Amino acid sequence: MKVFRMAAVLALVAGPAFAQESPHINLMADGPPKSEDEKAADAAREKAYKETLKKIPDAKASSDPWGGMRADPPKQPASKTSAATSTPKKPKAGTAAN
Repeated sequence: MKVFRMAAVLALVAGPAFAQESPHINLMADGPPKSEDEKAADAAREKAYKETLKKIPDAKASSDPWGGMRADPPKQPASKTSAATSTPKKPKAGTAAN
């Protein structure tokens, strides 16, 4: 009985490893080759697609969907020189720092 269990475990472990070594078989048959008319239609479709892509303008404007909902324009960050020259605030006397 012990031998049977070991053989079953070995078969379960070796099964996936054996499946990885099997040759790769393409079960999908290749379709018939394209005719000259189909090749010409594909080339025309590709040319029209590329021309359409050239007509799309470059997006240089902000793409902020909530831009119209804000009352004020976004504030510019403070320059580093003004932040470095300002002195940090000291805590008031008598307050406990947590």
